[in-house]
Amino acid sequence: MLCLETWYFQILVLIAGLLENAEVALDSLSVCMTINVWVFMISVGFNAAASVRVSNELGAGHPKSASFSVIVVISCSFMISVIAAIIVLIFRDSISYIFTEGEVVAKAASDLSPFLAVTIILNGVQPVLSGVAVGCGWQAFVAYVNVGCYYLIGIPLGVLLGFKFDLGAKGIWSGMLGGTVLQTLILLWVTWRTDWNKEVEVAKNRVSSWDDKRQPLQQN
Repeated sequence: MLCLETWYFQILVLIAGLLENAEVALDSLSVCMTINVWVFMISVGFNAAASVRVSNELGAGHPKSASFSVIVVISCSFMISVIAAIIVLIFRDSISYIFTEGEVVAKAASDLSPFLAVTIILNGVQPVLSGVAVGCGWQAFVAYVNVGCYYLIGIPLGVLLGFKFDLGAKGIWSGMLGGTVLQTLILLWVTWRTDWNKEVEVAKNRVSSWDDKRQPLQQN
């Protein structure tokens, strides 16, 4: 599930290498992607926390605590991502100088900063929702959602905007955002519609099935 998401960002960088002014496009995308990954790691931490906490609460038979945990972890991750996005927008003209002294690349990265800010905000919610899905045992469902949103919609849309409509790196990133927005909306809808009492019952049934499969220790 996570590999599908990581590969998605890397494939878009590879596609940018086919643009006319590929060197500047790749440099600016690499700068923005690196910053995005830095902030994304915070969300991955919340992803793990959400996964563990939700699964523990469901296993303990506490549906309200599981639901409240989801709200808290999404809120915390979202606020941090918004702050990071605001910082990116404030320092959009100088943030690329962390990696390069090229003024052309700095200008290109500055132009991509609004796209980066939106991506950071989305990545403050989407990975946490994926963590909730893992805690509920929905990994297979999220993997299918990732394939559909990223590889059947996001990448083709990015190629169309980037090459057919001559939007370059902005078009490629817009396609990526389209896939990410759709995935986030689907996960939000599924999480919002979740019957946590039912999920507790599902968790209990899983635990019971595991207990039934335990073999008694052999005694000499």
